[in-house]
Amino acid sequence: MSGGTPAPMHRLAVIGGGWAGLAAAVRGAEAGWQVSLFEMAPTLGGRARSLEPDADGDRLDNGQHILIGAYRRTLALMDTVGADASRLLHRQPLELRYPSGAGLRMPAGPAWLVFGAAVARAEGWNWRDKLALVRAAGGWALAGFRCDARLTVDELCRGLPAPVRQLLIDPLCVAALNTPATAASARVFLRVLRDSLFAGPGSSDLLLPRAPLAALLPDPAAAWLRARGARLHLSRRVSALAAVDEHWRVDGEPFEGVVLACSATEAARLARPTAAAWADRAAAFGYEPIITVLLQAEGVWLPAPMMALQDGPEAPAQFVFDHGALGGRAGRYAFVVSGAAPWVARGLEATAEAVRAQAESAFAPGTWPASTAVTRTLAEKRATFRCVPGLDRPPSTVAPGLQAAGDYVDGPYPATLEGAVRSGETAIGALQA
Repeated sequence: MSGGTPAPMHRLAVIGGGWAGLAAAVRGAEAGWQVSLFEMAPTLGGRARSLEPDADGDRLDNGQHILIGAYRRTLALMDTVGADASRLLHRQPLELRYPSGAGLRMPAGPAWLVFGAAVARAEGWNWRDKLALVRAAGGWALAGFRCDARLTVDELCRGLPAPVRQLLIDPLCVAALNTPATAASARVFLRVLRDSLFAGPGSSDLLLPRAPLAALLPDPAAAWLRARGARLHLSRRVSALAAVDEHWRVDGEPFEGVVLACSATEAARLARPTAAAWADRAAAFGYEPIITVLLQAEGVWLPAPMMALQDGPEAPAQFVFDHGALGGRAGRYAFVVSGAAPWVARGLEATAEAVRAQAESAFAPGTWPASTAVTRTLAEKRATFRCVPGLDRPPSTVAPGLQAAGDYVDGPYPATLEGAVRSGETAIGALQA
């Protein structure tokens, strides 16, 4: 080995401590960068975070989140920081089971054989419905799961029978894209179907958290980063970003590389003095909210930890999760309202009461006791960007030495944890290059 003084480590600023920022910070530290992470909130996790413990000592999340088996980069990142997915996540085949017994379940095995078997055994459809779905899926596959970028999911699936739309397409669309099928991008929806339902074995599996989201990534990533000398600045909003000579200055502190892993709005604010055109694209997004209503119902038993629900004008929720079956408080159920803009307009109290009524009407009479109580209503008003046809998503590269990371940057996926993690890793790869 040759002697001499080792080269100094390059300094990396990651602005934002959500899943994209944590991915960038971890992969940057692995690549040899000296990492400083700035997060304006007091906790890490961004829009998939855990809240402070409540009066009973329970640590709730800001909403109900799930992963799927196709989230390979997210699972690899959890493994890197020592988060044991086999312990923290309940893994099961994809199942959209309704209280009526209708629904579809994907068993294990090769994707197309599994899909065909699941459709054949699905409840709530006649043979014409099932044949129409198989034909449509075959046509999508022959087209490479691509379509005209101007199409909505509603237009893509217009020829499918109503039961298939109601029990499969619409709930999958709102769960994956958080955008109603009448407005959602068909191109992005097909990419999600390709990489989940029709990819390798286990890709469509549901991974339901058994622990608060903080335990899945934010807490172990913070410990991992601190052990490697990274500086984590919480409750610190960056005021200014400027290019000076060959460095970037974050509130005056010099860095060789910067990753904007904050919200699109914050990224646009910081990037505007340097890259106004990029900032305009980042600032132009519309957003969709998600509401989560927690009910406490003692003595209730559901046949699955997660069940699908038929939504409607007076029935807000599309899914319900049994926290007791997932390691949480027994009798606590999380009802999720995706694409929730109309219900936000009606008010959270009205939404919660509508959910309570929906629970009583959707399940068998007497399932939900009269004492069922709304214990909390959580609203994430900018939960995801509105995933519509022709959406102009900004690129990862903002300027030399300045990258953006977040589920909103240009990519094939909607606003998902996997999209966020991949964007963080892509940003580090670009800086390394």
